[in-house]
Amino acid sequence: MHIVRSKFKSAAGKVYETILLRESYREGKTVKKRTVGNLSNCTPEEIAAIELALKHKGNLQALTSCSGATMQEGLSVGGVWVIYQMAKRLGIVDALGNSREGQLALWQVIARVLEQGSRLSAVRLTETYALTSVIDLQEGFNEEDLYKNLLWLCQSQASIEDRLFTKSFCKEPPHLFLYDVTSSYLEGEKNELADWGYNRDKKKGKKQIVIGLLSSADGTPVSTEVFKGNTQDTSTFHAQIKKAKERFKCEKVTFVGDRGMIKSGQIENLQEHGFYYITAMTKAQILMKRGVIEYTLFDKNLAEVKEGGIRYILKRNPVRTQEIAHSRTSKLASIEKLVAMQNAYLHAHPKAQVEVALKKIKAKIERLALKTCVTVSAQDRSLSICLNQEILAEDAKLDGCYVIKTDLACDEMSMQEVHDRYKDLARVESAFRTVKSDLEIRPVYVRSEESTRGHVFNCNVSLHDYQRA
Repeated sequence: MHIVRSKFKSAAGKVYETILLRESYREGKTVKKRTVGNLSNCTPEEIAAIELALKHKGNLQALTSCSGATMQEGLSVGGVWVIYQMAKRLGIVDALGNSREGQLALWQVIARVLEQGSRLSAVRLTETYALTSVIDLQEGFNEEDLYKNLLWLCQSQASIEDRLFTKSFCKEPPHLFLYDVTSSYLEGEKNELADWGYNRDKKKGKKQIVIGLLSSADGTPVSTEVFKGNTQDTSTFHAQIKKAKERFKCEKVTFVGDRGMIKSGQIENLQEHGFYYITAMTKAQILMKRGVIEYTLFDKNLAEVKEGGIRYILKRNPVRTQEIAHSRTSKLASIEKLVAMQNAYLHAHPKAQVEVALKKIKAKIERLALKTCVTVSAQDRSLSICLNQEILAEDAKLDGCYVIKTDLACDEMSMQEVHDRYKDLARVESAFRTVKSDLEIRPVYVRSEESTRGHVFNCNVSLHDYQRA
């Protein structure tokens, strides 16, 4: 590789010099040359440096000594830039606004996606990532500023969600919402929303908060809401209907909720607002007793029956059928094992009380939800269980079976679509897992109601970004 200089004169008599970087190469027995780059616009110093480097290309160390040089890693910008660009594309940047509070909230979102942690850890991240290269935050901030920013997020949540909703549905209004709730346990007891309730995390002795998530049909978060830890699922639903009608101006939309979420009271509320629903029956036996459905319908891939303007879509999950049957067998075996252990103990300890042993076995039967088909009795200090085979056989017929219920007409949504939309609730469950495991909504480092709502909302906006990243 070498540098070639050539001069030529224009018609006006002006002399021009062309400086090219060229190299020689061989094609067969022929040696040819080609231009690698045009250096005409380089300064004389730059060209001289290139010539010097080419001259010593076999031993560049001869040009200078690096013994006294030191290297220092600069601030990382790639991760911040990628998440910022995604947030900008999703409308998060515009929704949060250009104010200082909006920019602090944006950094909390980016920090939550980058490396989860407390507000203090978000401050320390600025020592690793080039924040000011991406976000217009010229003034510094500390941990206290970010805690105060949670209050701003709480107070601004409705307007931010409205802007994101407008961005997501600017072309076509939503026709369907997915809604579900989860709980998040708390390590302390001072949180203003903390209370005892049904703990989905299976954490005993921990108070909790309840979180509701309203999503679009594709699982995109639309709105989140925090309730006290003892709030029932059904009690959270009315607020979502009101939100869809008054804030999002929805005229005709279908709510999809899990069994136990949409009951008679919620159905009446939906109908008052002109909305529809898709949910599941908690007990298919009710329809059996009324003669609406038969066991044989579950043998089909997908079946549908109608009664009083309500459509019931029937399905059997073969995998779930095997799981439930195996679980029932295991439960019965564990009860039989406990009975054998108690009989052995009573035989070895003549003074032991039979009533105590009976109480233990009955408690286990109730805990395993088998008291309708399993009874225990004692005779001459010997315990035995009796299985109601008729009830067990009836229960086994519905293993893996579920019934989806909707008031949508057939011409509005087909049987298969109703089934698939109900199954889409798995997207909300997936979002909850992401918020808990990947974005680490826990521990909740705040106590006040507003700060707790701001923290959860921050995680929800981060979820919006994280799902698309």
